[in-house]
Amino acid sequence: MTQDLIARAKAWLAEDPDGETREELAKLIDNEELDELAVRFGGMLQFGTAGLRGELGAGPMRMNRSVVIRAAAGLAAYLKAKGQGDGLVVIGYDARYKSADFARDTAAVMTGAGLKAVVLPRPLPTPVLAYAIRHLGAVAGVEVTASHNPPRDNGYKVYLGDGSQIVPPADAEIAAEIAAVASLHDVPRPEDGWQTLGEEVLEAYLERTDAVLTPGSPRTARVVYTAMHGVGKDVLTAAFARAGFPPPALVAEQADPDPAFPTVAFPNPEEPGAMDLAFEAARAVVPDIVIANDPDADRCAVAVPDASVEGGWRMLRGDEVGSLLAQHLVGRGVSGVFAESIVSSSLLGRIAEAAGLGYEETLTGFKWIARVEGLRYGYEEALGYCVDPEGVRDKDGITAALLVAELASVLKEQGRTLLDLLDDLAVRHGLHATDQLSVRVEDLSVISDAMRRLREKPPTALAGLAVTKAEDLTEGTEELPPTDGLRYYLEGARVIVRPSGTEPKLKCYLEVVVPVASRDALGEARTKAAELLVGIKRDLAAAAGI
Repeated sequence: MTQDLIARAKAWLAEDPDGETREELAKLIDNEELDELAVRFGGMLQFGTAGLRGELGAGPMRMNRSVVIRAAAGLAAYLKAKGQGDGLVVIGYDARYKSADFARDTAAVMTGAGLKAVVLPRPLPTPVLAYAIRHLGAVAGVEVTASHNPPRDNGYKVYLGDGSQIVPPADAEIAAEIAAVASLHDVPRPEDGWQTLGEEVLEAYLERTDAVLTPGSPRTARVVYTAMHGVGKDVLTAAFARAGFPPPALVAEQADPDPAFPTVAFPNPEEPGAMDLAFEAARAVVPDIVIANDPDADRCAVAVPDASVEGGWRMLRGDEVGSLLAQHLVGRGVSGVFAESIVSSSLLGRIAEAAGLGYEETLTGFKWIARVEGLRYGYEEALGYCVDPEGVRDKDGITAALLVAELASVLKEQGRTLLDLLDDLAVRHGLHATDQLSVRVEDLSVISDAMRRLREKPPTALAGLAVTKAEDLTEGTEELPPTDGLRYYLEGARVIVRPSGTEPKLKCYLEVVVPVASRDALGEARTKAAELLVGIKRDLAAAAGI
């Protein structure tokens, strides 16, 4: 067994085109670090509906040039099998470690396979890549990014020609083509032959961002903005300037790309502490709102002044921003379908129903939301919003930020705030309070054990609320294809439990709905909702054994 492991590691080493990972792997082999080699060679990093994502390093269970070249070769073979072997593939990348290398390798593989490849001019937001696919008439797109994962991670997102991320069965078909790549020596990788684009695509994207706003609407909101050490700053500030908003005040320490993400534990606005510097800047500048992008700028976080919380600033939940943007679009008289994933707040359905608009729930991920027929607006609680589906069929943190700033400006002219509009929605539709129980694990068996416990012995009540219906989503429903998840409906509440698709986490999404008789009753409703969420979280953790 040991000899077999060493032999596989040496075979991988012989093909590795990257001096850095070759040196890393050679040391592991020379020092006979068998436990680490067993982890690195325990399989192949799996290509799924999120593409690839993992820690950088040598070996097939890490993100590296060898793995990326195989993934690109598999994608090229898939496209050729679909009769698109002479098509265009557009490639974007963020500012993480190795992103530019992975983008260049992908371009070389596509060119060697006979496809045409173009690469975006520099590290740019993921939404620019998603836009470029349809704008350029590409058959596929690749974005090299790990979004808001830790610094040592990178990833590989794949889009097809409709401009949205892959879904089954395409993921399995591409994975099969990747598995069929016997040796990197079989993959032609010319030194040139692809094109690096100029500024035209970015300019076209920026022209499109103007279209999300109402002509002549107020543009007075003052914003503090953080790019979270990612690639959002230049594009967002350009979009704000074109739209006529005041220039955002930048959180200087986080404004420019830095793959080390030195000021945050996790470069995700949702993580504790990630917004501390932004709030510090806000206390000095006193803006109307704070806006944050995640590192690849496809997500948008919003914070508002709130005297009732320590520090005076409060992050809005993704569900709150999702509902605010929906109500703003309703106020503008839009038509079409509103859509969200099943883990997001049911308030969107009530807003759509009251406005006479279509509404759909999908599985988690914008790869599903973007495919809803007649989509006008879609969102997901994890800070993702699609406000211009004709331009970008994915979440877009730049256009979402523009729309939030427009809404804040409209309310400001009325002497109101985003919190006032949230109160209006609670009185009209009931207080929809959401929370999440999220457990990050080192050992993935903790997640599978928790799911097994809940399947074997489903809870009959949580926080004193009876479970009225339990669904195992692995079997699918009339509306949803199968997925690994559990959904519980309670009297006035809903719970969904699922493993994260992109991180080693078990995620439990909680929602309670408390009727509100009048604005005077909001305080009491919030207290009751908070108590119920605490109780549900406690009882669910006990039932899952986490």
